[in-house]
Amino acid sequence: MKRIHACLVILAVALTGCGGSGDAPETAEGPTGNPIKVGVLHSLSGTMAISETTLKDTVLMMVDEQNAKGGLLGRPVEAVVVDPASDWPLFAERARELLESEQVDVVFGCWTSVSRKSVLPVFEENNGLLFYPVQYEGEESSKNVIYTGAAPNQQAIPAIDYLMNEVGIERWVLEGTDYVYPRTTNRILEAYLKQKGVAEEDISINYTPFGHSDWQTRVSAIRRFGSTGKPTAVVSTINGDANVPFYLELANQEVSADEIPVVAFSVGEEELSGLDTTPLVGHLAAWNYFQSVDSAPNAEFIAKWKAFVADAERTTNDPMEAHYIGFNLWAKAVEKAGTTEVDAVLAALPGTTTPNLTGGIAEVLPNHHITKPVYIGEVQANGQFDVVWQTDDTVPGDAWSDYLPGSEDTEADWVTLNCGNYNTETQVCSGQNYE
Repeated sequence: MKRIHACLVILAVALTGCGGSGDAPETAEGPTGNPIKVGVLHSLSGTMAISETTLKDTVLMMVDEQNAKGGLLGRPVEAVVVDPASDWPLFAERARELLESEQVDVVFGCWTSVSRKSVLPVFEENNGLLFYPVQYEGEESSKNVIYTGAAPNQQAIPAIDYLMNEVGIERWVLEGTDYVYPRTTNRILEAYLKQKGVAEEDISINYTPFGHSDWQTRVSAIRRFGSTGKPTAVVSTINGDANVPFYLELANQEVSADEIPVVAFSVGEEELSGLDTTPLVGHLAAWNYFQSVDSAPNAEFIAKWKAFVADAERTTNDPMEAHYIGFNLWAKAVEKAGTTEVDAVLAALPGTTTPNLTGGIAEVLPNHHITKPVYIGEVQANGQFDVVWQTDDTVPGDAWSDYLPGSEDTEADWVTLNCGNYNTETQVCSGQNYE
């Protein structure tokens, strides 16, 4: 009887150790217990599918890799994929579905700023967590978003400096798709150019709709603007599949990279994949990652990616690296917090670091942005980029521009100030705060 009693006690202790929060120990067969749900909110149809489908696949690869490592907290990780179909109001509906119906623990998603703006109230209302992987216009810092893409000081401003100082550009065409990211970015760039002494008549700004295809008139206007004898460049915030006819029309009108170079913020390896890149050779792009960067982590990532998609021709690109960084930062914060509970993970994220793919370190800053290197790449005939310029070190992301009135006195700090919109002059938090 004593032996039976002792066995029952041991069994009770063992069962107690497996109960509670749903966490379960890893077994020889892999992680067990309730899955940790990862929402994937990317357009798989519509005008932005050309860019976003690959990001969905990237998250799926990261989920598979995490499960191969034993999951998180001893539990399996499960991806929940939805398609907002390049429809901005539908992004909010799908985000609500992920947070309220599926009860995901984190979401990786969005590309355009208008999609991010659409889902932002949903994440703040539900206290969800979004990792946003694409360059954007800044002028925002939410408690519920980690911005792993570039802020303007990590892409747009360095691109202007490169063109001005290294290429000698004096006239500027700011060409964008008509939505919040290009308009706000170009406001920042226009103010920056004027502070650098560029005259208003040497700046041309224009916007076209998503999916715009008839570029003949606009390219003719760009040619005329660049015919004054002053070196001219196009700074492009054209997004999605409108880029293809834009570059084709430049070639049709014989506007070469030597004559009027284009530096793009939304054209990467994925957008060039499968295209005849002849019209684009010599034109430029500014990113924080290129597939062509020679580093051991990058080579390993590229090999894993091609194996995962079973396609040796599939390329990698900058927003993919941002999701790679973001997923690893989130996983580290979950392990540090010992839970997927959003407030605990958010508290653990600032100061968390992870290697990027180009040989540096990405760190989450108190403003919920990260540190990133900056590269300028030149389009090659094979659809890859030859890096022609890079920063010496990583650049901390700045949520609020130093060049716009009102923004230069604004600070985001979710560690000390607990505010994303703190005015350093009035010492008032006028944005989202959780004090």
